[in-house]
Amino acid sequence: MSRRRRADKREILPDPKFADLILSKFINCIMSHGKKSVAERIVYDALTSLDKKASNENMDADPEAAKKSKGLVVFHLALKKVKPQVEVRSRRVGGATSQVPVEVRPERSLALAMRWIIEAARKRGEHTMTDRLVGELLDAANDRGSAVKKRDETHKMAEANKAFAHYRW
Repeated sequence: MSRRRRADKREILPDPKFADLILSKFINCIMSHGKKSVAERIVYDALTSLDKKASNENMDADPEAAKKSKGLVVFHLALKKVKPQVEVRSRRVGGATSQVPVEVRPERSLALAMRWIIEAARKRGEHTMTDRLVGELLDAANDRGSAVKKRDETHKMAEANKAFAHYRW
């Protein structure tokens, strides 16, 4: 971290296919070694697979959902379900370190959800990254899977340490 000033936020352009900013951030998180075209192919293939696999039960009666692809709607639903509301942060008080529950900012919540989904997808056993991503996004949209489990663990930790909430800063 810089001691002088806070780093400027970089402007991220929306992805070329769906013009979605969040999807563009997700592609950037998937990307490794600067291979953006490979990351785009993985994500877009996953979204087309989600189009085929997604059932209509995940589609709410939303007029915007009819315009978008089903895969994109399932992607946003999965992110929404994985986002944490609270987390614990270490705080040193009088020689003892306490885990203090703190509300998560929306940007951090989105970043954590993306990171957890990608991490869970990479640990899955399917053959290709596209299949792993499809499986994890479907699991997250249906409230199961490793990423949702991670969110639940985070919420349980915050609930268990609610007694230290008065140390919040």
